Amino acid sequence: MGAGGKMSVPATNGDIEKKHDRAPHSKPPFTLSEIKKVVPPHCFKRSLVRSFSYVVADIFFISLFYYIASSYFHLIPKPLSYFAWPVYWYFQGCVITGIWVLAHECGHHAFSDYPWLDDTVGFILHSAIVVPYFSWKYSHRRHHSNTNSIEKDEVFVPKPKTTIPWYYTYIDNPPGRMMILAVTLLLGWPLYLACNVAGRPYDRYASHFDPYSPIYNNRERLQIFMSDAGVLAMSYVLYRIALVEGFSWIICYFTMPLLVTNAFLVSITYLQHTHPSLPHYDSSEWEWLKGALATVDRDYGVLNKVFHHITDTHVAHHLFSNMPHYHATEATEAIKPMLGEYYQSDSLPFYKALWREGKECLYVQEDEDTPDKGVYWYKNKY
Repeated sequence: MGAGGKMSVPATNGDIEKKHDRAPHSKPPFTLSEIKKVVPPHCFKRSLVRSFSYVVADIFFISLFYYIASSYFHLIPKPLSYFAWPVYWYFQGCVITGIWVLAHECGHHAFSDYPWLDDTVGFILHSAIVVPYFSWKYSHRRHHSNTNSIEKDEVFVPKPKTTIPWYYTYIDNPPGRMMILAVTLLLGWPLYLACNVAGRPYDRYASHFDPYSPIYNNRERLQIFMSDAGVLAMSYVLYRIALVEGFSWIICYFTMPLLVTNAFLVSITYLQHTHPSLPHYDSSEWEWLKGALATVDRDYGVLNKVFHHITDTHVAHHLFSNMPHYHATEATEAIKPMLGEYYQSDSLPFYKALWREGKECLYVQEDEDTPDKGVYWYKNKY
């Protein structure tokens, strides 16, 4: 482990085999309250004005990009327009990802001091991008409560070796990984919401759109209905727009940017919890603080700011999920000295990390002939 818990990946031979120092998995020598004491107190204070300023800024850029595309793209000569549209989709999708992050912050009660306002803002923002706000809020809360438990975590739960499908040996190659990566980035988010793909196994069908899904309890069901109503309302708005502007308008101005957003959501959450050095635990070893620390900060360059630092301050977010994002960078720097080797980060570009983790993190397994039972590590050898 490098200084400050950075994960090193040195090449060891001509085959460029990567070696990763494992993150510590023993009980930390500090408590959550001790970590909190080293964070400046103002980092936990929410500012309604400041929080709304980020919403306004994101909406401004979404409107600006839409204005440019709708006002000028039709003036671009035909061959060049084929390049202009993907640029629009990418930039618009990035900013919509920022909107998604702000709604996510509302779900953690990190937006303001008023829970009802947080839920109102989060419901509107998430519904506008066809996300069931309360449904995801509750499942995501359980993810934070059970992070890196192979039995109770809610999303990106790693598979034991014994459950790996037989056909994986035939697609564990560059073309196969490329296919899996493409499907995951394009369809992973809607499949997770609709069918709980890559989520915690339940004894029956689970869906974020089903109020009677085993994901939720009786007290939450009414709000799941409300989430569905928000998604249906937005879908109806899009349908009415399509009747006036045509379905090509929906595809070009809304659907394609949203696919970019979905791809980033999957890559961000996947990379936050998937790394060859991270441990997972069964019930005999899992503790909340150990699970929360077994996450990794990633560097997305300038997109860190566009994504409101959900990417490079994820460790702090798991420790203090109700902290506003605009204080998370300062809090991260404050906790690094105390966390030491328990703080994990990786500066490998995210597109390279997606390929590496897809290759090296196929399943989890306990080490043989060691006393560390109940601790599972990523492996890729069949």
